[in-house]
Amino acid sequence: MSRDAKQLARRRRNSRQSRSDIVFETVVVILLALLTFTIIYPLYFVVIASFSDAKAVIGGRVIFLPADVTLENYAECFKNGDLMLGYKNSFLLLIIGTAVYLSLTILCAYPLSRKDLWGRNALMMYCTIPMFFGGGLIPTYLLVTKTLGLGNSWWAVILVGGVSTYNMIIMRTFFMSSIPFELQEAAEIDGCTPFRTLFSIILPLSIPVICVIGLYYGVGIWNSYFTALIYLNDKNKWPLQLFLRQILVNADLSAVDGGDSSDMARRAMRAETIKYAICVLASIPMLVIYPFIQRYFVKGVMIGSVKG
Repeated sequence: MSRDAKQLARRRRNSRQSRSDIVFETVVVILLALLTFTIIYPLYFVVIASFSDAKAVIGGRVIFLPADVTLENYAECFKNGDLMLGYKNSFLLLIIGTAVYLSLTILCAYPLSRKDLWGRNALMMYCTIPMFFGGGLIPTYLLVTKTLGLGNSWWAVILVGGVSTYNMIIMRTFFMSSIPFELQEAAEIDGCTPFRTLFSIILPLSIPVICVIGLYYGVGIWNSYFTALIYLNDKNKWPLQLFLRQILVNADLSAVDGGDSSDMARRAMRAETIKYAICVLASIPMLVIYPFIQRYFVKGVMIGSVKG
């Protein structure tokens, strides 16, 4: 046998897995498959239940495929003529809010990432305190509506909690660990001002973290309804989540507003399945946006990890 054939046979023997390795990998694959199923199935069930008849869902006939397929649940949602207004308001809030949040986060994180900022540790401590202590709902409401005069305004929804300290720390960590400070010093030697350094050097190198933090902010703004419920009285300014909540509340109320028992039972079942349609309608925009920034997501979420 030639030397090459002996080396190939030796490699094959070394590459063979022992029985314990095979058992271990099999168990790991089974556990991961079960974990994946427990995560994906509830989302899948919401979708198929939204296209199924209420009796089929309540009766437990919807398991892996929709039963008695119908669009009545979505038709009930779109009977509310304000749904498109809610989508428009939510998209405007999403764009304006995400832009404001990212601007404030960047303007806060960049100075705190510079080694030459005097007192940055004390400032960082000052920014961290609100992560653990808050003023409470009533003082915040009085501050926003009475002192600042932002009641019934989108700015009340946007500016309350405008900067997430956690997201600011993530961005600060990225600036410190992924962009050499010597690069900033070289820019200053060439005559760049701090703002020119930020916009011409730091931000172009920070696209991954900006996309990830923007996704965090965007999802939070899109799913938020409580802040708008507290501060917005004008229905024309309501985001989508408030209109969907109104549809759900009206469906629940119609199920108990009197009438014969069979009609009440039918309305109660319809209210139960409308919830699934509402979940789908509220999730579609984020599902559409996510693929466009997916390539940045993996790199962005690894910020601060141990590098080999």
